[in-house]
Amino acid sequence: MPRRTATMLASTLMLIALLCAGVFIPVPYSEMSPGPTVNTLGNHDGEPVLQISGRKTYAADGHLNMTTVRVTSADYKMNLVEAVYGWLAHDSKVVPHDTLYPDGKTEQQSTQENAEEFSQSQESAKVAALKELRIPVKSWVIVSTVVKGSPAQGRLHAGDVIKAVDGTAVKQPADVAKLVTKHKPGQDVVFTIVPAKEQAAAEKKNTTATKTQNITIKTATSDDSGKKRAIVGISAGTDHTFPFSIDIKLADVGGPSAGLMFALGIYDKLTPGNLTGGKFVAGTGTIDDSGKVGPIGGIEMKTVGARDKGAQYFLTPADNCKAAAKDTPSGLTLVKVNTIGDALGALKDIRTGKTSDLPKCTAK
Repeated sequence: MPRRTATMLASTLMLIALLCAGVFIPVPYSEMSPGPTVNTLGNHDGEPVLQISGRKTYAADGHLNMTTVRVTSADYKMNLVEAVYGWLAHDSKVVPHDTLYPDGKTEQQSTQENAEEFSQSQESAKVAALKELRIPVKSWVIVSTVVKGSPAQGRLHAGDVIKAVDGTAVKQPADVAKLVTKHKPGQDVVFTIVPAKEQAAAEKKNTTATKTQNITIKTATSDDSGKKRAIVGISAGTDHTFPFSIDIKLADVGGPSAGLMFALGIYDKLTPGNLTGGKFVAGTGTIDDSGKVGPIGGIEMKTVGARDKGAQYFLTPADNCKAAAKDTPSGLTLVKVNTIGDALGALKDIRTGKTSDLPKCTAK
């Protein structure tokens, strides 16, 4: 066989071997890409995303779109060819698998966690919007979760209202851990609670639950990587009663990142006129009960998805600004926000044409 032919054959076989390796050898990466965007002022699957009853609402034009990111599943095995293609593509991002699924988290666990975060983000969005409108919201601290096998298991239950710890009134979730960790491991701590069933019955009757119980729990020693401290094995959260009904009808979405856009949509529906002036505004960001906007993951994919749908402005959490500004899609203006108040101020500038006053994101 001529040397030239043998060389070409060897090269071809090597190329085939490399391609086979690239296709069949898995790599520890996952892919993120732009997901659907949904207008919080519009309809989804044939019904309004925001449904408010018991309070006067107003028609709202324009777009206040929440944005999402698609990710490969926890059990998906990416190959080298897919990873290289993802690294080169503009509309996707390849990241280490553990970034999306830390500590071996399964698809089911991730889905459950995202659903819980999404539910909490809806509640915080409602609270933030109503507080901005100076509409009173009743709030109280509750047992959010109870760790299996912890001292609190069987003593406290999810939904129990925590009125006090060791006789000291509890006003916010952080108070609970602060009061428990005043103890040494092995010491007793006393929780004054309204049982979840009593609270639910009172809410149904639109009354205030008054029946309380004192529950004594012996603390244990923390087993995480932090400083050793006394624990009982619960996480505390906040529950609310709203003066009228607000439903967010959106399925197949997870995580907390739609909070800001839900809050703005609720605010717009409850006020005359419209926030956007008919402009196409999209955005993202977590939100807490006080209206503070927090950072999210996948910002680069969300800006791409928003622009592809026609967005002109993108409300961006301040902590995501630098990353988003490094590769901003053409025709999209990134607007930096720290709070719901910042977002409302930016929307006023957008609808009145004072776009030069907008606090824009920079890559610095």
